[in-house]
Amino acid sequence: MRINRWDRERILVTGGAGFLGSHLCERLLEDNAYVICLDNYFTGQRRNIFHLIDNKYFELIRHDIVNPIFLEVDKIYHLACPASPIHYQYNPVKTIKTNVMGSINMLGLAKRVKARILQASTSEIYGDPEVHPQPESYWGNVNPIGPRSCYDEGKRCAETLFFDYHRQNHVAIKVVRIFNTYGPRMHPDDGRVVSSFIIQALLGEPITIFGEGEQTRSFCYVDDMIEGIIKMMETPDNITGPINLGNPEETRIIDLANMILRLTGSDSEIRFMPLPKDDPQKRRPDITKAKQILNWEPRISLEDGLKETIKYFKKIIEEK
Repeated sequence: MRINRWDRERILVTGGAGFLGSHLCERLLEDNAYVICLDNYFTGQRRNIFHLIDNKYFELIRHDIVNPIFLEVDKIYHLACPASPIHYQYNPVKTIKTNVMGSINMLGLAKRVKARILQASTSEIYGDPEVHPQPESYWGNVNPIGPRSCYDEGKRCAETLFFDYHRQNHVAIKVVRIFNTYGPRMHPDDGRVVSSFIIQALLGEPITIFGEGEQTRSFCYVDDMIEGIIKMMETPDNITGPINLGNPEETRIIDLANMILRLTGSDSEIRFMPLPKDDPQKRRPDITKAKQILNWEPRISLEDGLKETIKYFKKIIEEK
């Protein structure tokens, strides 16, 4: 029996200083967990978790999961990996190492201490999909040697590792496939469409749209996503996933740009740029399983979520 001096569940969050990770740490502390936040600060930021540091149930470790670490924990939320094209293409070899070697290290830890472990996988598993919307049964349409493959194929390999550790070593796994998520604490320089459009609009710079803006995405507010992730972790051991988490409401990029212009009151012009290689044209989750198994679906509207996100970036710009 593990001795816990706080008499609380000990939960490890890899990538805990990142956008999603910091919100998850905050929520787990509210739920009376002892939280160990692990991050190497490649894309995570100390400012995201600075308000948690004085909490006696919060522990911060600077560490790169490409290297093993030995801890005693009850649950592991494995979120560590750069998730925007600008960041994961900056060092593609490191990205795939994080996905593969990092997952091996975390799964080895879960096996050793008999912890339940959740993999934050991605909608990029589906590549540029030929099935729409994308159910979990769809195997995807991914270029294995393209500029995005370090992330796409890295996450696909991570899923393989999770299920092989489950089958071979009986590790209790959970896999969620996360679709576009936005909200406060997004990295301002991550190149993602929501953060880029908001910053450009607030600074009065041209809003840059790749292609003609007819491509679609689904946008889920961060609070809804964290709720779905936690619900998945708390399911019985026989439920492994993968399960899609995202907003099934499809939005054209041009419509997103116009909404952000309206909400910010900006007079920025819209500028169209060439479409990047392998950029998906459609992305929308089939969340039937999430509704049935987790009793989960997004509740926060795109407009309400964008208002909160705009407030955050206004503050960031004012501080600079």
